[in-house]
Amino acid sequence: MVDQINAILRRVPAWVLYALAPIPVVGLFYLGLTGELGIDPAKRIEHELGLWSLWFLIAGLAVTPLRRWTGLNLLKFRRAVGVVTFFYLLAHLLTWLVLDIQFQNVWTDIVKRWYITVGMAAFTLMIPLAFTSNNWSLRKLGPNAWRKLHKLVYPIAFLAAAHFLLLTKGFQWEPILYAGVIAVLLLTRFRLDRRPDLGATRQV
Repeated sequence: MVDQINAILRRVPAWVLYALAPIPVVGLFYLGLTGELGIDPAKRIEHELGLWSLWFLIAGLAVTPLRRWTGLNLLKFRRAVGVVTFFYLLAHLLTWLVLDIQFQNVWTDIVKRWYITVGMAAFTLMIPLAFTSNNWSLRKLGPNAWRKLHKLVYPIAFLAAAHFLLLTKGFQWEPILYAGVIAVLLLTRFRLDRRPDLGATRQV
């Protein structure tokens, strides 16, 4: 069964993810413009884009464990997942900046609100990963340096989980569950990274 799925996936180009990525964003803004997102559509869009960012971040972290433990090979999509994660993080940030606070007290919020500080740190660390997710950067940096740079995804995932936990008011299971999933994946990736994975460098 897994071999059949892998055979199908080999025929699916990675660019399909880039083509499909804007659809949820366009859909969210359409719902906001048509009054389908309640009395504060900016907050709702901001929250939903943050969730999409988390989902893609988790998907990227899960690629290697899935390959090692189930044989499901999604390595060819991992770079695209990373770039799409950055796209959603950027959309999340711009929604907060433009629609939510409308460029008012930006620096004050970043410094004084811990969840924003942590979120901005995650976004900042994501920038070099997004801009080096291409073959040219891999050749210029070399495989070892490139792989080390892209391990920034680990602190990014930790900061993303912390961001969600910090912004939540009161006790809620949703951010705790996401933090738990990310913690398990980080521990799993740490163990797997200590084992050789021949041939996977170009697919990181």
